[in-house]
Amino acid sequence: MRQNMRKIFLGSVLGPVLFAASAMAANHHSLNGTWTLEPTRSHLDGEPAIQTGSVTINDREHNITVTHSFSYDGANESFEYSFSTDGRENSSIHQGKSFKTKAKWEGEVLRVTTLDNGASTVERYSLAPDGSLMLVVERPEHRPVTLFFERQ
Repeated sequence: MRQNMRKIFLGSVLGPVLFAASAMAANHHSLNGTWTLEPTRSHLDGEPAIQTGSVTINDREHNITVTHSFSYDGANESFEYSFSTDGRENSSIHQGKSFKTKAKWEGEVLRVTTLDNGASTVERYSLAPDGSLMLVVERPEHRPVTLFFERQ
């Protein structure tokens, strides 16, 4: 009788925990895919207006790939920026002596931290309530930038 009670107790405790863990993992895959920038919805807080951009996220069995590309064409300047990270979740990817990046999940938010020549940039990817991808970028001595993307 006591053993049966113990099994029932363990089942009632472990069942919801395992279900929640699998639900969170499934939600991580909801960011997978290619997303296109919605420049009119994005908040750049004084930064040059990005006109086109895309983000591709692929989380597969705890290997996370994030690739993004942005371009800006202004009257006096233009630039293109591309970046990609690919590695095991929570592992540090090194490129040279002064560049390191790490991607990890914090609940339902994918956090990518990049250290480049001592300056740290944090990118947080999450789903907005309307199903779009929201990217918040925090850099030293800059206000946060919020970009919105729609699924391609």
